[in-house]
Amino acid sequence: MPLNGYTRGSLPSLLGLAVAALLVCSTAQAAEPKLVVTTDPGSDPESVTETPDGSLILGSAAKPVIYRAAKGETKAKVFIDVGAAEGNVSFLGVLADGPTNTLWACQIIGTGKNRHSILRSFDLTSGSPKFRWPLPGDINLCNDFVVGPDKALYIADTFGSKIFRLKPGASEPELLIEDRTLDGIDGITFLGSELYVNNVISNNLYRVPLDAAGKAGAPVQIWPDRPIKGPDGMRAANGKLYLTENRNGRASVVTVNGDQATVVTILDGLTRPTAIEPVGDTLWVGDRANDKAIAIPMPK
Repeated sequence: MPLNGYTRGSLPSLLGLAVAALLVCSTAQAAEPKLVVTTDPGSDPESVTETPDGSLILGSAAKPVIYRAAKGETKAKVFIDVGAAEGNVSFLGVLADGPTNTLWACQIIGTGKNRHSILRSFDLTSGSPKFRWPLPGDINLCNDFVVGPDKALYIADTFGSKIFRLKPGASEPELLIEDRTLDGIDGITFLGSELYVNNVISNNLYRVPLDAAGKAGAPVQIWPDRPIKGPDGMRAANGKLYLTENRNGRASVVTVNGDQATVVTILDGLTRPTAIEPVGDTLWVGDRANDKAIAIPMPK
């Protein structure tokens, strides 16, 4: 018998469409930008980080500069310019370490497989140089880093298949691990006390076990419920991993359960996302190809 013009058999389909519409609406609202920060055209901001005062810092993969936008500003200005001293270099990872008033940066020299890198640090307030360490080997690529629970800096070397660790007060980093599965290591972060990395070449996600003495074991692969393509920048917050997929044009949240993981897209339609930064109720996503970073509400 018809019910308000619809047959009883059509109700499940209609309800399904209604639920789907609500979900689409909810997703669209969740992805509505709170703020968009741009850099100079063609600057290719590879990485973003937020400072304790709410400023956003962006590293340029095309120019010898690092940008900074004060809280609420939509246009980032040059904060550090090393061109006069360093020549034709660029920057990949940037990371603000508030407790030490330090900005860490991966300075890149050359292009392609001829690239080599220098781990740099600058005063977070003034931009004055502080620390400088060339990565070892003829081929290396300082890509990203994270400050661990032990206050040490963990550095991902993409071409060297290595992770280095710079302990507080040490004069230079030590080799934590070198492993063939890390040939392509990119994003690196701690989820609680556990170290996680991704591989931008193999599209894999790994946990790197650390024993009580801080010694690393063989990387353990984490198996997601859907493929991740070009995993790049990665950070952790609220018990989850947040990462960008530069070959999928997405930002995603990853919930890890043992050696399995659930991946949910939280922002789509990007061109080449390479950076992500969760801070409080805001999630920053850097779209390198469009010279901008987008702030969206932190997913619930």
